[in-house]
Amino acid sequence: MVKLEYELRDGNHIPALGLGTWALRGSRCTYIVKRAIELGYKHIDTADAYGNHEEIGTVIKDFDRSTIFLTSKVRPRSLRYRDVIKDCNRSLRELGTSYLDLYLIHWPNESIPIQETLKAFNELVDEGKIRSMGVSNFAVHHLNNALQVEKQPITNNQVKFHPYDYDQELLDFCQKQNIVFTAYSPLGRARILHNQTIQEMAKKYNRTSAQICLRWCLQKGAVVIPKTSSEERLKENMDIFDWKITSEDMKTIDSPN
Repeated sequence: MVKLEYELRDGNHIPALGLGTWALRGSRCTYIVKRAIELGYKHIDTADAYGNHEEIGTVIKDFDRSTIFLTSKVRPRSLRYRDVIKDCNRSLRELGTSYLDLYLIHWPNESIPIQETLKAFNELVDEGKIRSMGVSNFAVHHLNNALQVEKQPITNNQVKFHPYDYDQELLDFCQKQNIVFTAYSPLGRARILHNQTIQEMAKKYNRTSAQICLRWCLQKGAVVIPKTSSEERLKENMDIFDWKITSEDMKTIDSPN
């Protein structure tokens, strides 16, 4: 059953649909984020590496902060204890908020002990600066290492996930560990939208190719955070909850031609 939100391991909740903001900068970023929130998006995803914290901060100050689920990420070069603390505090200043709903390790960095990184994350949770903590781009072995030393629960793994990039083993592991799975680039940066199988499914369900891909992700149990710079796409991406792809067609999409 597709959910509108998922409960994280720490009891907090994450909306199943969010707006990814990679490559959104300047006035286009502020416009799209503002329109997304006005249209009903509750989940905004950013990262220190995206360079758009200040643009997003100028938007969210005009809305009730408690209604927005805000995610950001720390760069892999900044995973030393003091760097995590410093970068998180800077991110909070840039975003104009006192807390992040979710803070992620953007990429694993095996040259820095995960214990050191998680010590900083635990402290940030204790101080109320982040409400939930997680990771991004972690494979199964990275997750196993992190789970062995976690204090505060690792609640989320955000990875590239779409029918061309379908890692069943990683999805199964996360679901078994009750780690919510978030799909970034769920449209394969538009490449998969031209796939014949996806286009045939779009015709069958009277949907767009993008909606087919997003619905496929949702039915796999993933949160989706598609990025767009188009208001029309913002609206289209919201229309993925009140219909269903059959189990037979889901299997076909698993291995598109």
